[in-house]
Amino acid sequence: MRVIHASLHLVRLPLVHRFRTSSHAKDHLDHILVRLTDESGATGWGEIASASDPFYSPETVDTCWLVAERYLLPSVVGARWDDPAEVAGLWAKVRGHQFAKAGVDIAAWTLWALSGGVSLATALGGTRASVVAGVSLGIEPTVDDLLVEVGKHVDAGYPRVKLKIAPGWDVEPVRAVRAAFPDLMLHVDANGAYGESDDEVRALRALDGYGLSMIEQPFAPRNLLAHAALQRDIETPVCLDESIDTLDDLRTAVVLGALKVLNIKVSRLGGLGPAVAAHDLAAEHEIPVWCGGMHEFGVGRAANVALSSLPGFTLPSDVSASDKYYERDVVTPPITAAAGVVEVPTGPGLGHTVDEDFLASATVRSAEIAADS
Repeated sequence: MRVIHASLHLVRLPLVHRFRTSSHAKDHLDHILVRLTDESGATGWGEIASASDPFYSPETVDTCWLVAERYLLPSVVGARWDDPAEVAGLWAKVRGHQFAKAGVDIAAWTLWALSGGVSLATALGGTRASVVAGVSLGIEPTVDDLLVEVGKHVDAGYPRVKLKIAPGWDVEPVRAVRAAFPDLMLHVDANGAYGESDDEVRALRALDGYGLSMIEQPFAPRNLLAHAALQRDIETPVCLDESIDTLDDLRTAVVLGALKVLNIKVSRLGGLGPAVAAHDLAAEHEIPVWCGGMHEFGVGRAANVALSSLPGFTLPSDVSASDKYYERDVVTPPITAAAGVVEVPTGPGLGHTVDEDFLASATVRSAEIAADS
């Protein structure tokens, strides 16, 4: 296979509900869509789902654009490869920049699956026809506002709700949600907001009494020792997210006993290939995994659904329906959920079509790279 043309599209979509985490709030998202076209005219799409600001990770939309345009796409366009696993080798000298790499990697996988006439899930080794989805809810102005949001999604059939927490917004909202929804699968996510002060660690330990399925990323990404110490002190599983950028990170965390659950994000790990490898490594150590999200548009969300069809994804994944976040998505049909379950597409490639007319109307800027004739 030889890619002869590539393009980047910076797309802006408004959120249907303002979303706040421990670090920032947002009412719209800018993501970069990647398109690769081969000699036959077949097209594969990927999504660079980086945040606009360097709060979740060091990468931003701007850094991803620069790296993709200057380094990644020039290494792919004009090169020949037979398997998408080979594509990462084309930019092997580029260190880091996982989000940027992930978008190009997804595009290569979707192009390869499309050309082979198989679904992306099948190409990745997926075994499920459907995926159980959960939702992630941000920090709300009041606990009452939070209860309203939780109620909406419980009524929609989602079996798991994740609550964002931060110092000062932790035990009280969790207590209220658990009292109102005693049977709900509930977990919390701090995005690394907690330090190791007595008060902050005490608050995390106090969450152990509310039947949570996990406490996700309480401490800073590189502070694996604090995660290991907390896991020794509580029964609730500690889940790692931002701490795991590479397979080496995962191996280290396993040896330290810093996690009992792994959040696998395609973007954070640098693509579908590394995400599958993390799934396999976690399975070797009997660590359950689920697919986390970055509020992806339909392209990235469909890739997450395909990944979540692998057998090790035994916990609800962040692959909720498009309308949870956007009034109109960039793909047709949009991602939908029925009673919290998302069907895995069976059509060739992504299983969804990019709505290029709508894409054009939502595009802020674009760039193209063509192979030398």
